[in-house]
Amino acid sequence: MTVPDELDLHALKRELQTQARALGFNALGVASVEIPEDEQHLLSWLADGLHGDMHYMQRHGLMRSRPEQLAPGTVRVISARMDYWPGAAQAAEAVLADRGLGYVSRYALGRDYHKVLRRALAALATQLQQRVGPCGYRVCVDTAPVLEKALARNAGLGWIGKHTNLIARDAGSWFFLGEILTDLPLPVDERASAHCGSCQACIPACPTGAIVAPWRLDARRCISYLTIEHHGAIPLELREAIGNRIYGCDDCQLVCPWNKFARAAAHPDFKVRHGLDAPALPELFGWSAAQFEQHMRGSAIYRLGYQRWSRNLAVALGNAPTSAPVMGALAARREDASPLVREHVAWALRRHRA
Repeated sequence: MTVPDELDLHALKRELQTQARALGFNALGVASVEIPEDEQHLLSWLADGLHGDMHYMQRHGLMRSRPEQLAPGTVRVISARMDYWPGAAQAAEAVLADRGLGYVSRYALGRDYHKVLRRALAALATQLQQRVGPCGYRVCVDTAPVLEKALARNAGLGWIGKHTNLIARDAGSWFFLGEILTDLPLPVDERASAHCGSCQACIPACPTGAIVAPWRLDARRCISYLTIEHHGAIPLELREAIGNRIYGCDDCQLVCPWNKFARAAAHPDFKVRHGLDAPALPELFGWSAAQFEQHMRGSAIYRLGYQRWSRNLAVALGNAPTSAPVMGALAARREDASPLVREHVAWALRRHRA
């Protein structure tokens, strides 16, 4: 974009930051598009097969680390973060300790964050165009092939912790990220410095040992990957370690000392819906496909689908204390129409009979 001489880009950036806060974001920064070190890290991670069945990550090639390939003309990435920690939810540790309950990753307890962030980013981009005139841009939330954590770090929003999540000194890690790719040459922020120090609390906290080294995550062992991204059977050797986690996993964040600075989400869409902060496993497993549709439409969990949701619940029920409600819920779906669900139900029943 050709910038008019009278346009003060520094003042424009300050305006954007003010507008972003009004739209529900907690911080906004700007980064250039060059992230060569992160590109090499990505290529090494893919070459080692640590992405599991996420073959789309290889298909995207270098687009993920080169935003200008995703949106031609891009010279800057506007990165914004929005807190999601549900302050009124049942304590995560207490839910994890009660194997009769199901644990849902705290980011998925409310409405689908993709829609919330995309709507806010689109409004911000519209305000930007109204201020400067026509300019090229693309709004991205994490379904787009963008190395969002590396770009957010370069935009000064936080550093990448040893668990591979972004951490901010004033907000911990319980936040979402979104981006606007733009051809407007806004002034860039200073890259955030790292503050993990010698702490490695997140590494042994992973139930399945998925953090194989600092900043090295093996998705094939990650509970978030297994319960959300993975479409097939959950590996037998990892089922017990999954415990009662039925959608995602937060263990590495729960032990991070920086999360003592986490703030409760202000956005009303991130409040707990349908009692998912501490749901009884037999009750959830008793849902029909129609009930799943009814309860989960508008949630990030919805894209999981009824079959994989049931698969995850069967594993959690297999790890639950033996009781009449647990055994009854499993027995009721012993002949489920889905071979995937039947196999996991059979495993769970064998666990209890043993």
